[in-house]
Amino acid sequence: MRAILTGASSGIGLELARELARRGYDLALLARRGDLLEQLAAELPTRTVTMACDVTDLAAVRDAVRAAQERLGGPFDLAIANAGIGSPGHATKFNVEDAEQMLRVNVFGMLYLFDAVIPPMIEQKKGRFVGVASIAGLRGLPSSATYSASKAAMQTFLEASRIELAPYGVGVTIVNPGFIATPMTEKNRFPMPFLMKADRAARVIANGIERGKRVVEFPLPLSLLMRFLRHLPDALYDRATMSFARRKVKI
Repeated sequence: MRAILTGASSGIGLELARELARRGYDLALLARRGDLLEQLAAELPTRTVTMACDVTDLAAVRDAVRAAQERLGGPFDLAIANAGIGSPGHATKFNVEDAEQMLRVNVFGMLYLFDAVIPPMIEQKKGRFVGVASIAGLRGLPSSATYSASKAAMQTFLEASRIELAPYGVGVTIVNPGFIATPMTEKNRFPMPFLMKADRAARVIANGIERGKRVVEFPLPLSLLMRFLRHLPDALYDRATMSFARRKVKI
């Protein structure tokens, strides 16, 4: 089995690489920091190739996927678009450059991997594409407008693609984690309920992938809360989250 994973140098991506290797996958690991990928590859028990790659560069992603397929001996059975960035913000201090970069990494980074790996999967009539989105994409969260928007875009694209690719034997899984202890969440200066360690999150994700789940969403209490808020009338939602909206984030 062969898997390709973006954003593999830290956080969920790093732990997913370890978990998939334990489950017997040969791996292609992509991230900007090639030195960290090399360190990770040295500890993994299965065949691993590393590619220093910026996921916002379409040509670079295509080249990396092509080279990795050649080195591992064929198309991928599993592709995981995990690369992502996030930072708090407030509408009164909106920075369009930061917002654009977040969308490029989170959304276009996923689309570029999709572009590179889906045609071979369709041709061989098997494979699974996984996008690591977030519970934050279920509703617009104050102080996380762009991040929520990027994850919602991922979710809706993957949902439609799941239906379209099913007749071709290609599965699609949406992963919606809650708060995970990673370098990205370390900078958060607010309470993070049900915070989960990255290695545990990786096991949950890998289990969901193996079961062919359409959506892997965790932890359950936060998932239920967000699903409830998703159906809350706008006026009630606004009132419930107004205290967060009034908190201007220092950026």
